[in-house]
Amino acid sequence: MEKKIAIVTDSNSGITQSQAKELGIYVLPMPFMINDETFFEDITLTQDEFYRRLAEGADVITSQPTPDSVMKLWEKLLGEYDEIVHIPMSSGLSGSCQSADMLAQDYDGRVAVVNNQRISVTQRQSAMDALELAKRGMDAGQIKDFLEQDKFNSSIYIMLDTLYYLKKGGRITPAAAALGTILRLKPVLQIQGEKLDAFAKARTVSQGKSIMINAIRNDMEKRFGGVSDDNIWLQVAYTYDLAAANQFKEEVQAQFPGIGIHMDPLSLSVACHIGPGALAVACCKKIR
Repeated sequence: MEKKIAIVTDSNSGITQSQAKELGIYVLPMPFMINDETFFEDITLTQDEFYRRLAEGADVITSQPTPDSVMKLWEKLLGEYDEIVHIPMSSGLSGSCQSADMLAQDYDGRVAVVNNQRISVTQRQSAMDALELAKRGMDAGQIKDFLEQDKFNSSIYIMLDTLYYLKKGGRITPAAAALGTILRLKPVLQIQGEKLDAFAKARTVSQGKSIMINAIRNDMEKRFGGVSDDNIWLQVAYTYDLAAANQFKEEVQAQFPGIGIHMDPLSLSVACHIGPGALAVACCKKIR
């Protein structure tokens, strides 16, 4: 008999609590400490509230879901489902994957934790893929293996509007941040596999956009088997500035006509390191 599989991810996927209900996915909210008070993404902390607090200079620190909150959700679901596929944010950016892995050892193989180094729109696509694979009759272990083998079939490029938050979070040296600010550089970062790495420095926003579009085209053509709607999921993501994001989405669409584009705000766990005004383009290879 076919097993009933529950798909769990966290709010870094950009899937909101209401979207999760519609999709039939379960989303763990990421916790934040703001001036020593705990908030939960999309439950007690909205995007607007988050950026307001960030602008006020509040101390915003990301945390990972507590073991208790993870196990409570799993136990509730295991009353209803045979197995769980749990897709946390990239292990290179947070410890929540390792924590979930340790907790899963107590569940007799009924919980499969996927370490496929995705974040934001590419993590969302993993959850959607997991849902599809479960429909095709795969069990949790098979879905985990499939998604982990597929992990390098995605790519994200992010252009920052400011280096202030990377510097504040200790992600770059103050000297590099100061230089970037003086020169008004727009750094383009890349997430490929587990790390957030520097990719290029643009002098202007339009140059930064061109760098990202060319890089994603190159990945589609050379690594993912070609630019076509039946092969690629194309995504745009952003922090806070929806008008700028809509304009960027149109520019990306003009470069890749005929390919649908999904757009989401970047999750707040990413936003607190990169600040408002960031734009990103991403793609995932469609599963066969």
